[in-house]
Amino acid sequence: MLHDPIADFLTRIRNALQQHHRYVDIPLSKKKVNIAKVLQEQGFIENVIVNEDKKLVRVLLKYSSNRRPVVNGLKRVSKPGIRRYIGHQNIPKILGGLGIAILSTNKGILEGEKAREQKLGGELLCYIW
Repeated sequence: MLHDPIADFLTRIRNALQQHHRYVDIPLSKKKVNIAKVLQEQGFIENVIVNEDKKLVRVLLKYSSNRRPVVNGLKRVSKPGIRRYIGHQNIPKILGGLGIAILSTNKGILEGEKAREQKLGGELLCYIW
């Protein structure tokens, strides 16, 4: 039984990138699909394919021309034991704008810059750079 499905999601992506896999399959959940879509919009992954029958999300990973992963790091911030909530004025900039923060707001899962523009705070899920 998984206690932190988002940490599992990030770990699966991290492990697949280290092994230079083309894609990774992850158990389906709405939150994971929304996080993956944010990553796709920001250019960190290539595509997200949802298979409702098998209850899987297939994340197609993105690499640069010399076969280096586009994602250099992933860090889970808010954990089940210690939730971390922030206001829109406290949303951090990751590596001077090279990375992103992903938040769970009342308007859904958003990238940090969009949440800041809409003046939305929420639970700080993870950093990706």
